[in-house]
Amino acid sequence: MSGRVVAVCVSEKKGTSKKDVGKARLVPELGLEGDAHAGFAHRQVSLLNAEDIREASEKMPGLIPGSFAENITVEGFDVSSVPVGDRLRIGECLLEVTQIGKECHSRCEIYKTIGDCIMPRKGVFCRVLEGGHICRGDEVIQLVDES
Repeated sequence: MSGRVVAVCVSEKKGTSKKDVGKARLVPELGLEGDAHAGFAHRQVSLLNAEDIREASEKMPGLIPGSFAENITVEGFDVSSVPVGDRLRIGECLLEVTQIGKECHSRCEIYKTIGDCIMPRKGVFCRVLEGGHICRGDEVIQLVDES
C-alpha cells in the first residue's frame, strides 16, 4: 500500500496543534527536528490520515492538518491499519510503527478547543530508523515483511 504526505507539522509545545511547515528533517531515534515531541521514546513521530481529519471537520469545521498535533498527515491509505512493527518508507526516511492510538490521561488543548481528539483512536506513532528530509508530496510506502 502507498499514499502521500499532505502536511509536515511541528509545534514548540506538547499538547497543542501543530503548524504545517511543508518540509522538515527526521533525525534517527529522535523525531522531527524542532518539534516538541522529538525524542519521546517510541513515539518520536506521529501520523494521521487526512481522510480522518476531513471526517472530523464535518462536526467541527475549520480543522486542518496539524489540528490534532500530528507530525505527518497522510492520504491515500489508512496508516492506522499498519501493524505495530511494520515499517514505512517516506521519501528517504524509514519509520517503524510502534503504537496505534494512545491513552489520553488529561483533556489536552486540542480536546478543549474542538471537543474531541481523534489521536487516541487513529494516531500512529513511530520510531525513526533512518533519517533525512521529508516534504509535502513524498510517497509513503508500507514495507511488507515477507519472511
